Amino acid sequence: MVAVLLAVGVAVAVFVGFNIGGSSTGVAFGPAVGSETVSKTTAAALMTVFALLGGATVGTNVVETMGGDIVPRSQFTLAASVAVLFFVGFALLVSNLFGVPASTSMTAVGAIAGLGVATDTIDWGVMGEIVTWWLVAPVLAFWVCAVIGRYLYPHLEARFALETPGPDPSRRERVGGVLVVVIGCYMAFSAGASNVANAVAPLVGSGEIGLYPGVFLAAGAIGLGAFTIARRTLDTVGNDLTELPILAALVVEVVSASIITGLSRIGIPASLAVSATMCIVGLGWGRATRTTRLADAADMAVSGPDRGDGSAVSDRGDGSAIAEDAPDGGGADETKSDFEVEPATSQRPPAPADVPKIGEKDPDESTAADLFDPQATGRVVVLWILTPSVSALASYLVFRFLPIP
Repeated sequence: MVAVLLAVGVAVAVFVGFNIGGSSTGVAFGPAVGSETVSKTTAAALMTVFALLGGATVGTNVVETMGGDIVPRSQFTLAASVAVLFFVGFALLVSNLFGVPASTSMTAVGAIAGLGVATDTIDWGVMGEIVTWWLVAPVLAFWVCAVIGRYLYPHLEARFALETPGPDPSRRERVGGVLVVVIGCYMAFSAGASNVANAVAPLVGSGEIGLYPGVFLAAGAIGLGAFTIARRTLDTVGNDLTELPILAALVVEVVSASIITGLSRIGIPASLAVSATMCIVGLGWGRATRTTRLADAADMAVSGPDRGDGSAVSDRGDGSAIAEDAPDGGGADETKSDFEVEPATSQRPPAPADVPKIGEKDPDESTAADLFDPQATGRVVVLWILTPSVSALASYLVFRFLPIP
């Protein structure tokens, strides 16, 4: 019976790792494959190698946290470990049905927390630290990318041509291609560091498998997903959440991977998908606000928006606006705010000297809505909150009222 239960646990762990590989490979190497810098097979091989490297180094800290710090190791009986893994696998199934990537880290922690609360063995200090970082990491991701989008991105765009290389690629295109692959490997390393624990931490905590055999099992499952179902996600990596240029995707990857690698180094299980999404939103918001200077925004907050003709627009109290001190002859077009951003009309990177200053309009700049879909983003965030909450509640009810040895 024990052998059968262990086989079931290993099978569920492989299922979790398989799905992680399928989704993470597209995120890590989508830009590289999309720009035809590497093939799908090469991307899968790189994903496997660097996910293993990340899991075997900083990822072991996350395994230790999830396999013995949130609740004592004694609580991870083989049956309990399999039950926790089933909750993670169920969350992946639900997320696939809704077409939204679930946070496996948050769902796994939720299931372990439910076990701890049901048995009154949870370490609230460790849990509080984890939840604190869950709140801090997305905010940090947003503001780092918002600053990059507002102050640095146009200059990066002007100096780096990250386009699909032609038959005779230039030196700049070759450098850009190498950069795309290197950053993809870094993203794969981060994915392995944060995700191997989701697949095997309960089994490692139970003592049924060792730490490094567990890491190799999870990395192998991630590689299996990279070579199979990831081929489809590599084709559809630009989904309804965002349509990012290659440069923007690389900025998102570097910032989100750095945050998650740092958290993995201190043993905090956190979601790479959540951080990446907040990076996308922050980068889009920062780029869209370049046309407004901070001083102008503060002045507008006090006296109302300027119409661009020297007059201010104030509220009459009934929801409509009137112009103050407007010169005669103003047409209807003059009601348009001077800080609105025009839709993008060209993909040509500007020359360095052509980069508009903060507060100047750029006809080639995109609005925030061009870079991410607010409704899709909201749906994703709701499900990210919902899935670990459901996992924790279901885990608590199961371990509290069912006789699981």
